[in-house]
Amino acid sequence: MRQADHDTAEPARPSAAQDWARALTATASIARDPGRTLPDLVDALALNHGARPALIGESTGLSYDELASRSRRYARWALAQGLGRGDRIALLMGNDPDYLAIWLGLGRIGVVTALINTSLVGGSLAHALRVSEARHVIVQAALRERLGAPDGVAVWTHGSADGEACIEADMSRRSDAPLRPDEGVRPTIADTALLVFTSGTTGFPKAALVSHRRILEWSLWFAGLADVTSDDRMYLCLPMSHSVGGIVAPGALLVRGGSVVIRSRFSLSRFWPDVTASGATLFQYIGELCRLLAEAPPHPDEARHRLRLCVGNGLAPAPWRAFAARFTGLRILEFYASTEGNLSLYNCEGEVGAIGRVPPLLAGRFPFAIVRCDPETGTLLRGTDGFCIPCAWDEPGEALGLIGSGEGDAGRPFEGYTDPAATSAKVAHDVRTPGDRWFRTGDLMRRDRRGFVRFVERIGDTFRWKGENVSCAEVTETLLAIPGVRAAAVFGVDVPGHEGRAGMAALAVDPDFDAAGFNRSLRVSLPSYACPVFLRLADSLPLTSTFKPAVGDLRAVGFAPARCPDPILAWDRQRGAYMRLDPAGYARIAAGDWPF
Repeated sequence: MRQADHDTAEPARPSAAQDWARALTATASIARDPGRTLPDLVDALALNHGARPALIGESTGLSYDELASRSRRYARWALAQGLGRGDRIALLMGNDPDYLAIWLGLGRIGVVTALINTSLVGGSLAHALRVSEARHVIVQAALRERLGAPDGVAVWTHGSADGEACIEADMSRRSDAPLRPDEGVRPTIADTALLVFTSGTTGFPKAALVSHRRILEWSLWFAGLADVTSDDRMYLCLPMSHSVGGIVAPGALLVRGGSVVIRSRFSLSRFWPDVTASGATLFQYIGELCRLLAEAPPHPDEARHRLRLCVGNGLAPAPWRAFAARFTGLRILEFYASTEGNLSLYNCEGEVGAIGRVPPLLAGRFPFAIVRCDPETGTLLRGTDGFCIPCAWDEPGEALGLIGSGEGDAGRPFEGYTDPAATSAKVAHDVRTPGDRWFRTGDLMRRDRRGFVRFVERIGDTFRWKGENVSCAEVTETLLAIPGVRAAAVFGVDVPGHEGRAGMAALAVDPDFDAAGFNRSLRVSLPSYACPVFLRLADSLPLTSTFKPAVGDLRAVGFAPARCPDPILAWDRQRGAYMRLDPAGYARIAAGDWPF
């Protein structure tokens, strides 16, 4: 390497150094007891905290005693179905205290739970079930119709449903006593506990393998960083099918005896009254949530809450400043991580706009590099010596994390996906030295001379909208299946006042193209966040020399009617339809006054 890739930041503030020290101390306990998983820890927590509330739902809740007991009943339900270590079950449920009880219970006997995103519909949902290789699926009664009749899979409903097996009724008949040694084979921390779906960079969602070790690492690490105590309450309104909402946020509170306030979704109008009434001291965010709170009219309860910390990712500099200025005294802990990745960064110092850094003392333990690549193709660029070329300070490049064993050597493990080919594609070889292996994040980042890292954008054809990764390839495939669409190109466009990029589709359509019928087909085939916000309707699309849609040219024109010779439609959430965009409508969008 021609340039040292070590962090040369100034020493962290004492408070930041203490954050790191607490996180390191908390996770050190994993190596001391490699036979202990989070379900085991829940039993110990129940002995210590008993009737103390663990999970507080909108209508029901579970104490620590009840969480441990209920999870053991779910374990025995699975044993009665002939399931054991290595078998898989799919879970399709919204946010609920039982969500955690289910996968904790299944994890007790080594059963792997595939957490299915409730936004998935049509082909995406069918794909997720197929790759999970689940023998059983537990589905919320309200989502049962969406599931259909999957071949070779036993369906269990959570909540009442006519003519189907209700898992609560079966589970309630099982004993809640501690499992005997002869009841199933206990997993080790190296065993897979969960499958969590991530869009990655291309195609349908991929199932990332999450071990019992990683669940403990995430939970204990964030408990240390946030200095969680048993008096804390986490306000959780992010999807529990995601690693942050379903593992990190609740896990960090549970391992310290705190409580998790679970809500089905984020509500701008109910946020401050709910946070205040629940006594929440922390909440988990995505950038869009903080932006909405900062721009909302004042609410009396925003000055009466107990919140001390918000933790999350995707908070851009402008909304960060607005949020911090309005809600003084509320600390922001921004971080970067991915479900499958081995690279994570934490901004303990509160540097506005940064996703984190690695302190100098930990650079040898958590090595990462930012190297030059082709941002369109993702090809890593190499020097004459065959190794990757490190980026200069503030130069964008792809971020990589060194793959290690996690047993005291440098780097962290990469557990991969259910698909070996997808796993292999995320590994770069011979980056710094012959034979080394690095995880490819697929993200462009830049690092300043103080070591703070800032996110630039995703490589390739994925963009982020409403806190979700959207695969252009998946959306394109869906669009081409709708009658009247002959060609399609999907990309993300910047929208003033909104985090991430909104989806836009340039479509070559037939003369009798029916926008209303198109919208109906779209909504049953894609989750709402993946449906294009803008449509450009044309007779044909511009092509490159290799006869592919000229996405760069289309993106440059964007959704501005004055620059586009074709009709532009914009999604109007209030009307539930696509509306023709004229200069006046474009001005409304620029002013942040369009109902997306």
